[in-house]
Amino acid sequence: MGSPLPAVWTRAVREAVVDALAFWFPVACAGCGALDVDVCEGCRAALTPRVVRRPLLPDVEVISALEFDGVAARVIRAMKSDGRTGLAGALGPALAAALAAAPAGATVTTIPASRAADRRRGYRPVDLLVRRAGARSVPLLRMRRASADQRGLGRAARRANVAGLFAARAPLAGSVVVVDDVVTTGATLRDAVSALRDAGVDRIVAVTLAYTPRRGGSTRESEVIIT
Repeated sequence: MGSPLPAVWTRAVREAVVDALAFWFPVACAGCGALDVDVCEGCRAALTPRVVRRPLLPDVEVISALEFDGVAARVIRAMKSDGRTGLAGALGPALAAALAAAPAGATVTTIPASRAADRRRGYRPVDLLVRRAGARSVPLLRMRRASADQRGLGRAARRANVAGLFAARAPLAGSVVVVDDVVTTGATLRDAVSALRDAGVDRIVAVTLAYTPRRGGSTRESEVIIT
């Protein structure tokens, strides 16, 4: 009996199967519900990036492409929670715009998902988005332990939930861009930054596909709109 397929091959096969099913059995637009199209033209226009820089830590910024609201939020949720991996193709250009605003030549890595999430989904949304953005990521981080789902947790509970969650896989150097799908309070990204710093990384920038809007919807002075 042959050896089992590597995990990366298994994820690739699963993603291909889901994409094929979406092709043969069309679904409604993830943004507005229009029939027979994954993302309609109007909703694709709503995914046009508006890249924003915001402080994550005093010396680390987070660059994001979309506001996690309306069409963008619905499409991202469908890609992450409903197995609609084909939607990453519509979201990839926005993430590519955010990555283009990060330092050139830096190593790109992603926030790792838990084993339970990997088993449940069969694919890694953030890694898939990075590939659809035309970038290549290197797995620099690992999870030390399991964590609770961040959804529904307040700011303090989110910090406690991810405190000490990540560790670097090996000693590191140079510049790193750490990527996640959505930044809410920033607790997850800050813990990832801490782990990378402990491993010796000189410069770190965070990039996310989307960010949750400020209360009131206004742009603060600390936010710099790039595009």
